[in-house]
Amino acid sequence: MARSTPPFTIGIEEEYHLVDLETRLIASDPPDALFATCKDKLGSLVNHEFMASQIEIGTPVCDSPAEAREQLVYLRSIVADVAEEFGLAPIAAATHPISRWQDMRHTDDSRYNDIAQDLQTVVRRLLISGMHVHVGLGEDDELRMDLMNQASYFLPHLLALSTSSPFWQGNDTGLASYRLSIFTELPRTGLPEHFDTFVDYQRHVDTLVQAGILQDATKVWWDMRPSDRYATIEMRICDVCTDVNDAVAIAALYMCILRMLYRLKGTNQRWRQYSNMLIAENRWRAQRYGIDEPLIDFGKGKLVPVPDLIEELLELTAEDAAAAGCEKEMAHLRTILERGTSAHRQRKTYELAIAEGADNDAALRSVIDELVQVTRAI
Repeated sequence: MARSTPPFTIGIEEEYHLVDLETRLIASDPPDALFATCKDKLGSLVNHEFMASQIEIGTPVCDSPAEAREQLVYLRSIVADVAEEFGLAPIAAATHPISRWQDMRHTDDSRYNDIAQDLQTVVRRLLISGMHVHVGLGEDDELRMDLMNQASYFLPHLLALSTSSPFWQGNDTGLASYRLSIFTELPRTGLPEHFDTFVDYQRHVDTLVQAGILQDATKVWWDMRPSDRYATIEMRICDVCTDVNDAVAIAALYMCILRMLYRLKGTNQRWRQYSNMLIAENRWRAQRYGIDEPLIDFGKGKLVPVPDLIEELLELTAEDAAAAGCEKEMAHLRTILERGTSAHRQRKTYELAIAEGADNDAALRSVIDELVQVTRAI
């Protein structure tokens, strides 16, 4: 009996900081009317985040990356238009260059109140924004687990392409993705565990649920996880991308990686699985350097420049990109490699402002101005 090909649908979630257009600081207490207006216009596609100063959007289920881009453009524009009415603007950057977490409060919601009580200062520092990408595989849970086990190898590559958090509380951290340093302080984060079967995964989750540690698997916050709400594999390692085209290109690459792994499965082939010890080394390198320094090619046993690794991935997934009709979106990955990620652009803007005589605070505010503009440049 011929197997049924999964739908490979795609959905993208993005978190934004809401900033005051006058001060450029994060709005620690944005008006309820802003969220209410967004809800009136977008319904369930927009939500609160843990921090009261953030807003989250999520596309509907899309059949292609091109459709996901249309939805992201629409959602960003609505949030930006509504925020502007209140003197605010969304920025798609994983950290805010100058605002302090100590000045923020979390959203007053039963789920978030429980998290705040449980995790204390660790979660109060969570002034960060990420991008999550869901790829739908139908109702085959065992397939989700099998592909997730293999796809975790590529998480550092995806992170490197998305980096947008070089600054934190007025300082250059020296990292391309400082967001990950903050997020990894939470429990049940980092690289996903490998499980032989979905049943085995569920058994482990159930152990924590029965012990009263978790309500459900939505509080497993790995870099990639089988979604507890949808029949998807959810990729969560990426910084939110300032440029919407970067977001869609990375989402398309993730989807095509899963399509490639599924295609290999059909010929009794699979991607070799490596230990989290090894993948974590690449994860750190991507967090520290982004695309600027090599990652380890474990098959070759040596460091390979990120552009070379991405070109190899483009070749490996060319058939899958063609089948999904997303060659254009995948080609944009080369643009990211050539002109850099948001982390590069933020540092360049800062350095230019300093060269023109600005002090540290003014230079960082110029970075925020650019983030506002690029987030809305759609």
